[in-house]
Amino acid sequence: MAKKIVLRQMGGSIGATIPKEIAERFHLNKGDEVFVSETDKGILITPYDPNFDKAMAVYEKGAKKYRNALRELSE
Repeated sequence: MAKKIVLRQMGGSIGATIPKEIAERFHLNKGDEVFVSETDKGILITPYDPNFDKAMAVYEKGAKKYRNALRELSE
């Protein structure tokens, strides 16, 4: 579903207003952070951190490698 929005000058930046129904569906509120990425098809605005998957992969690798030490520390 594509929605047309108008970009506005906001100080030295350009801002976009997210329609209410989309903000509600994605539980977005004033002050929330979103991430903007360039894709092959254009611009992607998402509430999901694109670095989260990388961070989780690093965590999982460390948790697996040090599972015995982590188990000891949890007792």
